[in-house]
Formats: sequence, structure tokens, C-alpha cells
Amino acid sequence: MADFATNVPIICLESETFKTLVKELAKEIREDDMVPFVDEKEAMRLLRITSKTTFQKYRDSGNIDFRRIMGGKKILYRRRSIIDFIENSPKTKE
Repeated sequence: MADFATNVPIICLESETFKTLVKELAKEIREDDMVPFVDEKEAMRLLRITSKTTFQKYRDSGNIDFRRIMGGKKILYRRRSIIDFIENSPKTKE
């Protein structure tokens, strides 16, 4: 088992507070300069994840829309699909 730090800050929120926070975050993302496509780094920032494995699962499962450009070498992600995914995540539904 991994050796975890003992002084890791933990934030606890009520379910309703968490839902409100996520909706506000989605609203901010929606209002953010609204570039229709973003790169992987920005997509992960919007989703507030750091795991490339988790990100790959979202992409492979079709939760996040993407397009290959420049002969398939570069991948861009549709911002709207990221916002929709955040808003419709089972963790945040009312």
C-alpha cells in the first residue's frame, strides 16, 4: 500500500453545497472566453482532474467530444462537451 502524507488537507461539503459549487464552476467555464475547442491541458484544467488515465476514460467512453487535426497528430476537445459532462455528471445531478 502506498505511503500517504498525514497532513493532507481535506475539504468536506454538504451534498447541496457541492452541487451548487459545481454549477457555479460550470457557469464560469461557460463564460470563459468561449473558445470552442481546447487542448488536453486546458480540458483537464476545466474538469479539475490531473489523471491522464481518467481523462482518457472520459474521452474513450464518448463523454468528451474531440477532433483530430493536423493529420491526426493533435487532438482538440470541444469545450461545450466538457461543460455538458460537468453539468450532467451523476455526482452533480439533483
